[in-house]
Amino acid sequence: MRASTRLASLLLAAAAVLPALAQTPPGTTHPWQAAPPRLTAEAYFTNLKDGDRIETPYLLKFGLSGGWGLAPIAQPGRAKSGHHHLLVNRDLPLNFKEALPFNDQYIHFGKGQMETVLTLEPGTYTLRMLLADQNHLPHFVYSKPATITVTKKNPTDPKTLSVKGVALQLEGPVVKRPFRVQFHASSLNVAHQSQRLPETGHFRLTISPASGAPVVMDFVEGQTEVWLSPPAGSYGLKLELLDNIAPGKALTDAVSASVRVE
Repeated sequence: MRASTRLASLLLAAAAVLPALAQTPPGTTHPWQAAPPRLTAEAYFTNLKDGDRIETPYLLKFGLSGGWGLAPIAQPGRAKSGHHHLLVNRDLPLNFKEALPFNDQYIHFGKGQMETVLTLEPGTYTLRMLLADQNHLPHFVYSKPATITVTKKNPTDPKTLSVKGVALQLEGPVVKRPFRVQFHASSLNVAHQSQRLPETGHFRLTISPASGAPVVMDFVEGQTEVWLSPPAGSYGLKLELLDNIAPGKALTDAVSASVRVE
């Protein structure tokens, strides 16, 4: 009788815990997450802007806003997903129902890459980012054109510029709410966790206040940025890229930063 009573108590306790766990599954929006100031989504350059003068080889990095995520072409992604394309001296396509071509002016990043090394010869170029689905059909998610000038091409080996790792970018050490945290992966591929593709990962951001429990956010749908609006105070941020096949396994070392929110 006692054993039955004890078993019933354990089952009741487990039932009480399960709803609490279900309320915060990976990918759920946390109260500290804020809507982006701009409602439209955009694929963009994180380290290049219109009018820049650069030398090549140049490591060019990509971002993606509006809650969209990266999904390699090997498996279909969910809604609001795609892979990056770099357009060189090309306007946006006139027909968004036609697949993008494969050539030197339409460079595809179908594995979930977030960067490429430019090896352009000296001259003036117009570059633009465009997101497309696994069939290379464009989404209405793209960047403004950036006209740049390559002033010099150096003998640097392009392969040495991309070093395996992750990075996070903030507006500064002191920010006002809401503020953006941008994620980046070098020599690593980002994907939806549900795609279960080998050698891909998704970002996890841990936010540690000066006092209180840390907040963990898993971006399982390939997102590469987040807007935050936590209470005013000081926080430590830790960014990881977790394996989409082996739960909890990091694909590279984590990076950390500190920020004060006013």
